[in-house]
Amino acid sequence: MRPAYLVAFSLAAVAACTALAPAAAPGPPALALAPTPPEPSSPDASASLLTDAGAALTTLDAGPTVPIGAAPVAPPDASSPSAPTSACNEQPPQDFLVRRNFLRERGGNQRAIAYRNLTYGAYQVPGQPATKARPPSDSVIGTTFMGLPVRMHKKVIPALACAEEEIKRSCTDHPYTARGLAGLRFKNTYRGGEVTNHIYGIAIDVDPDRNTCCGCVKPWNNAPRCQRPAKTEYDRMEMPECWVHAFERYGFYWLGHDVLMDTMHFEFLGDPDRIEKSAAP
Repeated sequence: MRPAYLVAFSLAAVAACTALAPAAAPGPPALALAPTPPEPSSPDASASLLTDAGAALTTLDAGPTVPIGAAPVAPPDASSPSAPTSACNEQPPQDFLVRRNFLRERGGNQRAIAYRNLTYGAYQVPGQPATKARPPSDSVIGTTFMGLPVRMHKKVIPALACAEEEIKRSCTDHPYTARGLAGLRFKNTYRGGEVTNHIYGIAIDVDPDRNTCCGCVKPWNNAPRCQRPAKTEYDRMEMPECWVHAFERYGFYWLGHDVLMDTMHFEFLGDPDRIEKSAAP
């Protein structure tokens, strides 16, 4: 891709006011980046929240790239051709890390932040005393998902690889080509004491211009899919429902289930120590 094209696309991300409706024409080349939407505040916070304009640029500085298929994958079982061949354990999200759960529990948000700080790196809260602990960004590296570059915490990259493998295995009847991703974010876009999982490099947004966030602030909640009746949360996005189930199989949580209806957003809330299957003795 030519540098001029990247500059133009990055400026579009900073504007963050275009491409909300599903695109009818073919998307940009695989390396194009989608704009990162603002995340809304918690219930006691201000309704006004600006997008971190630099977030859409983070995938450009990918650093050393780890192929997302690098994890060893077991050969398929000949007796069950359709059986998954994943190198990852299946696991659900940890309940205390799910947003709708920790917001209902006294001290739940602080507990979730403490766990993520210990597990992925310490987020330096603005205005608080400086910490000597390493930030999450120190453990974030470049990888790919569905052929697109993205920066994620190295602990969760194997789970992302297994989600991709599952999508390719189980979603063949529902073709969908992703065009832009957003992973690591350096600025917290939550208010009210919450910290976005993008800060920790454990969240990924898929095509914000096609899979919107109806519970977010403008312009995202003005998207056409947010204005018309929907039978389920899956009707708010272009991405196939089977993509959600593929992610959920390996410890990711989809914020489309949340009151935010953030359909582009997946965050790894499983146990990173249980992602990969143990090697046979």
